[in-house]
This record gives sequence, C-alpha cells and structure tokens, in this order.
Amino acid sequence: MKNIVMLLLIFILSSCSSTKLVNQWKSQDTPVYEANKILVVGMSSDIEVRRSFEEELSKSLESKGVVAVRSIDFFENVFQVEEKTEKEMDLIENSLLEAGFDSVIFSKLIGAEEKVTLMQASKNFDRDFLNFKEYYIENQSVYTTRETNSYKIYHTETSVFCICAGKERELLWKGNIDLVAPEKRSKSIKQYVKVLLNALEENEIVLVD
Repeated sequence: MKNIVMLLLIFILSSCSSTKLVNQWKSQDTPVYEANKILVVGMSSDIEVRRSFEEELSKSLESKGVVAVRSIDFFENVFQVEEKTEKEMDLIENSLLEAGFDSVIFSKLIGAEEKVTLMQASKNFDRDFLNFKEYYIENQSVYTTRETNSYKIYHTETSVFCICAGKERELLWKGNIDLVAPEKRSKSIKQYVKVLLNALEENEIVLVD
C-alpha cells in the first residue's frame, strides 16, 4: 500500500513541472501537410521572450529539415508596431509568397493562473499507522498549518496556417499547451517547443516523415 502511495506522490510532483498539450484541432480537409519554408512568429510584447522563442523553435524545425525563419529577422517589428487591416495583411502574405514561404506558425500566451496547494508533510507517506488514534495524533497539525505552495500555469495557443498561392490563409492545426513555468525561461521554452513538435509530427502537419 505504501508503495502505491509513494508512486502517487511522485506522479503528482512530476506533473507540477510538466508541459502538456491540453487541446488541439486539425483540419479534416488537409490531413497531411508538409512545410518547406515556414515563418515563425512569437506574439509577445516582450522582445526578449519573442526572440528566444522564435530562435528555439526555428532551430528545432531546421533540425527536422524544414527551412524556418524568425519573424523578428524577416519583418522586424511589422507585427507589433500597429494594428493591421485585411488589405495590409494581403500585402504581407504576398511578400511571404514571393520569398518562398508556404506556412506561418503563430504562438502566443493566452492566459495564466496561480495554483495554490497546502504543504502537507510527506514524511508519513511511508509509515504504517497501527490505529486511527495514532494517525490522528501524528497529523492533527493539518488543522492549524497554513503554509502553502504556489506556482503559475501558463496557457498558450499555437496556430499553423498554409499560405499557398491561390488559397485563403487556411488554418491547418491549432493547439493549446499548458506549462508550469520553471525557474529558467530557456527551460520553459525548450519544453514548450518539444511538446509542440511532437504534436505536429503526430498529426503530420509541417513535419512529415
């Protein structure tokens, strides 16, 4: 019994540091789509976050054989200087087509929430109590303990569009990924990119063997 409880504790603790795909949608009209050249757009007002994310995702896509270009290099600040009209977006799309792009991937933060858990002592997980009295005496401090642990969960959204000539800007795949922010930003981005690429490979969107 105590082994089962310990395994449960390990699972709970590990899940708190995980990055997970929680929801996804795939176009039924395009079950398989292989990208040749893709524009990577990190939608963030924080220039350093945007730069780091686009660099990591572009590098990872390149390792899979896809030509990937950071929007921060191709357009500089075009996506964040001011709001764009439909006509202006058509011009942007034409410039991408002329440059040989066939896909665009957008990633953005859509929300965050604070999770708070009680810091219950785990020292009793591997102990067998003889009776309920012993158990109660050992754990009665729970009634007065107010120590808590908090962590933030970030909710993100990534969308992949085809910008093939003669077609509308077609949505191919969209997914929501949740991650618990670790201490280092670089680790968070690497985890995010890993989960994202796994999802794209499984759905045969952008990355096709």
